[in-house]
Amino acid sequence: MDAIRAESLVKEFGQTRALDQASIAIEKGELFFLLGASGCGKTTLLRCIAGLEIPDSGRVVYGDRDVTKLPTHKREAAMVFQSYALWPHMSVGENVAFGLEERKVPRKEINERVDEALAMVHLEGYYDRRIDHMSGGQQQRVALARALVVRPKCLLLDEPLSNLDAKLRLEMRREIRRIVKDNNLTGVYVTHDQEEALSMADRMAVLDAGRVVQMGTPDAIYRNPTSSHVAGFIGETNLIEATVDRIVRDDDELGLRVSSDFGEFHGRITRKGWRPSEGTKVLVSIRPEALHADNSGVPINRVRGQIKDRMYLGSNIQYRVHGAGDHLWSITETNPHIIRENGEEIVLTADPIDVTILKA
Repeated sequence: MDAIRAESLVKEFGQTRALDQASIAIEKGELFFLLGASGCGKTTLLRCIAGLEIPDSGRVVYGDRDVTKLPTHKREAAMVFQSYALWPHMSVGENVAFGLEERKVPRKEINERVDEALAMVHLEGYYDRRIDHMSGGQQQRVALARALVVRPKCLLLDEPLSNLDAKLRLEMRREIRRIVKDNNLTGVYVTHDQEEALSMADRMAVLDAGRVVQMGTPDAIYRNPTSSHVAGFIGETNLIEATVDRIVRDDDELGLRVSSDFGEFHGRITRKGWRPSEGTKVLVSIRPEALHADNSGVPINRVRGQIKDRMYLGSNIQYRVHGAGDHLWSITETNPHIIRENGEEIVLTADPIDVTILKA
């Protein structure tokens, strides 16, 4: 396995700048996600890492090797595509063996390595099965086996689960993570699915307009977004405009008191080095699960409204609450014992630690 670095990559297609000084650093053995909306540059960044695109400037480093202009097959990396890219006229074993045959590996070794790769993805005994007789999940496993059979140091995955149904996606999430970890690979995984990234990644980078806007562990990015873009893209959040009243410190943690059309809020600053002055316009971000019903009369982080609609999901229930200024607040209650009725008045509060203050 290798560490991977992309340093200040720029890639343009005509008048479109797909990557704009994009930089990431991936540690050995990490399963690292590139996450963002369509057109943000995540697939172009992966293709530069894979050698399928050459950046206009910047460099790609595997370990201590500059591989920026090295052909794909010399990078000791294997790629799994969204479409699987399997040969329908070949058997499972023939598909997996294809890369080894291209490398002129002896037949005995090919057979041994194909059997080994099929075992890694739990497809023992499927060597002679036709590809068109396989389910979508099984075809994805074949694509993974074909990548693993060449014994790469890095496994690169471009939205590999997007063609599967919900149940298979859950199953394959566990399998892909297991395969990366069991085989000591460095994995780079592209997706637009926030839940997929949160559940699988060791660390992730969020991209927007060709730039890496935040990088960190899933929990750190979810709990400490540094921009409204990240807060809104990674999960759901309630965003409101506010004005800074004063800077406060609680247990050595820098925070802000702000005022808004909905009342006063006390929250945390998550952006390093940012110190807004009094009167600065900011955004307040509160996750739906951080809001809870509270009639204690707490004066700050307090929202009053009326339940507009609800969605019961078994383990949780989601409400939309109509507040001042026709603003709709989202709230999620887990393991609900009480189902609140539409039209019911409700008071919501949030702990300061669950309130983040962002640049407007």
